[in-house]
Amino acid sequence: MPGTNHAAQLAKENPDLGVGVHLVLTCGRPLLDGHKTLVDANGNFRKLAFYKGAFNIDLDELYREWKAQIEKFLSLGLEPTHLDSHHHINSYGQNYTVFLELVKEYNLPVRNNMDEAVFKDYPSIKTTDYFEKSIGLSLKDMDYLLEVFKKYHSIEIMTHPAYLDKLIMTNSSYTYPRLEELELLTDPRLKESLEKLGDIELATFRDI
Repeated sequence: MPGTNHAAQLAKENPDLGVGVHLVLTCGRPLLDGHKTLVDANGNFRKLAFYKGAFNIDLDELYREWKAQIEKFLSLGLEPTHLDSHHHINSYGQNYTVFLELVKEYNLPVRNNMDEAVFKDYPSIKTTDYFEKSIGLSLKDMDYLLEVFKKYHSIEIMTHPAYLDKLIMTNSSYTYPRLEELELLTDPRLKESLEKLGDIELATFRDI
């Protein structure tokens, strides 16, 4: 994607930040040529809508492409803390089998966005105890957050903070909420509220 090199530079400047490989299948173009089932007639990845019904793709193609994406990440001089995917596409259909094959190959933790049965079948896979998709619910309501932490030791809260530009406005279905998230996450009152809770520790997937 257009921001790849800039993102790699920022990651190197902030070594304590946990940066994972965000595997892509529903946005942009693949790194490898010759795919037949992963792309449309123009050579672009198929949109998410393709995967929301019954779909059939070559899992060997998917393995090669996702492996190439991980190797591209490594070639930038970065060490990934975990694997996840754009649009949670790793959890669709049988895609998770390829995803978990790569997880074992590279020995990385993963986002907890797959069925509970998957993790029972692969007990050695490292992940958080809980994955929260709603930043608004979890961070604006401290009572709710406290209840979650009573049940789980480690939690990932998904966020998409951003400044909007033409690229995002024309290519993403998730736009203005990014500004709301940015405002919330940079609000000093949020930091104060979290510090008052006392026993919450900011961590990365390295700490799992």
